Amino acid sequence: VQLQASGGGLVQPGGSLRLSCAVSGSIFRFYAIGWYRQAPGKQRELVADIISAGSTNYADSVKGRFTISRDNVKRTVYLQMNNLKPEDTAVYYCNRRDASWAWGQGTQVTVSS
Repeated sequence: VQLQASGGGLVQPGGSLRLSCAVSGSIFRFYAIGWYRQAPGKQRELVADIISAGSTNYADSVKGRFTISRDNVKRTVYLQMNNLKPEDTAVYYCNRRDASWAWGQGTQVTVSS
């Protein structure tokens, strides 16, 4: 399985970004997929996940600001991030919700004025 995350960048507080993660080499539609992030010096954490049918879950820290979605035809999962805060700065990754796939390279999100 290959995980290709993209869409990160530098944004000011209050700004928005949309991340994408293309998944190849697996039967994508069967799996619950999650977006994770890892800030410097911190453990990787799950911030949002979505099951095949579309139900979603969010960490309290991003609830109301982030929206996860998926396109099973394009084999891609998205993370719309609004009202970004400096504490959202991290490398963002996608993976199965149980994190059983090998990690991809992630995409850097930096929130700073």
